[in-house]
Parts: sequence; C-alpha cells; structure tokens
Amino acid sequence: MTEDMQVVFERFLEDLSESADEQDFQKAMSCAAANLDLAAFAYLSLPTHRSGKPRVISNYPDPWTTRYLHKRYHKLDPVVLRAQCGGHPFRWGSNLCGAGMSSSQRQVFDEAAEFRISCGLTIPIVDRRGGIAAVTFAADEPDPAFLRVAERYEQSLQFMATCFHIYVRRNLSGDRKVDGVSLTPREYECLQWAARGKSAWVIGRILGIKQRTVGFHLDNAKKKLGVRTQNQAIALLASSRSSAVSREVV
Repeated sequence: MTEDMQVVFERFLEDLSESADEQDFQKAMSCAAANLDLAAFAYLSLPTHRSGKPRVISNYPDPWTTRYLHKRYHKLDPVVLRAQCGGHPFRWGSNLCGAGMSSSQRQVFDEAAEFRISCGLTIPIVDRRGGIAAVTFAADEPDPAFLRVAERYEQSLQFMATCFHIYVRRNLSGDRKVDGVSLTPREYECLQWAARGKSAWVIGRILGIKQRTVGFHLDNAKKKLGVRTQNQAIALLASSRSSAVSREVV
C-alpha cells in the first residue's frame, strides 16, 4: 500500500467508524473513491430471503437507483449474478454483453449506460455469515486513468469494500449488541451519537425526541452494560466495533 493510499484508507476507516446511517456511509465511500479519482460507486447487499429487498448505498444518479430497485434488476444484472459466485474482483463492460446474455439482461446494461454507467470494477463479498454483497466502482468508459487506478489499487479497494460491508452490516442491520449485550434500537442510536461527542440536547434534536428521553435511553444502556458512566459505555461500544471488524477481516 502506497503512502497516499494509506492516508486515504486511514481517513476512510475513521469515517466508517463515525457513520451512523446510510447517508454517512455513502459520504464515507464517496470521499474515499473521489480521492482515488473514482467518481461512481455502488454497494449492494443481497437479501437473505427470496422476497426481501437488497440494500443499496450508492452515489449513482437517484433515478437509476430507484428504477433498479423498483424493477428488481438485481435478479437479472449479469454483474450481480457473477458477483454471487464470489471469487476475485473482476472488470466488466462490453465483455459481459456476449451472446449468452438475454434480452432482459441487455436491457439492464443499456439502461445503465443512459446514466453513464458502462464499465467498472466489481468486488464480490461473501462473509462468514453467508451474506452476499458487492461493491462496484463504475465509469462511463474504460479510459486509461480508470483502468490504471483499478489495476494499481485492486487489493486495497477489495479491503475497503470488505470493511465497508462489515461496518454497514454491524451498524445498519439491526444487530445492536455491545459487549455481548443487546440494546434497543433507540438505546444503541443514542449511544452512537454520544460516542460522536453529541450532547443529550443535540441528540434529541437529531432524533426528534426530548432531551430527558435521550437521558433515559442512555441510562438504560449503562445499566444493561453494567457501567456507571457514559464514557465507559462508549468505550464498550468502540471495543465491540473493533472486535467485530477484526474477526471478519482475519
């Protein structure tokens, strides 16, 4: 990893550790990608149930993302179908538009091209829990700069994609355990914001609840975690996040 890439990666991890919602995660990856001259990215996590909806975090144009989800294109998209097999990162573009592609699949590619998404580098992710996801860095055309970055930083981008998936799953999947203790969504949310240095008054404004209600949830979290101070609860939260990332990456 070059020195420049190390700086980008360190900032990326810092942003991930402070992300509390999809908008935060979108901003974290967008900033990291932009620092590597990668303009567009999309994270897609497939549902565990057949009737479920995929999670998409992306800076693609909103009309395309909305259409993609509404028409359930993840069931047709050749890039996603290939990513489901796992394996190494792969580049795609006109090479996937072969004779074996159905007319519906060609339509997905053609419609994506309307939004300047014509080629890319996709990183498959299959985690230990059986979760399947993919991170794609896309471009309008395979220009030399894009290909150079994709080739030079492929391994680093793969690690970034894995970390992104782990943090998203831990923070947005509804798994609200801290030090092995389950917190309610509101308790966990208040503790997350407190860990970011927000006061009870500010947290109340952010969440649309009263300041004393924030205090109530934080007090409950402390009792469940068996600690007396808010700083101790925050330390347990940080430790749980770090342990989760370490277990998944090793």
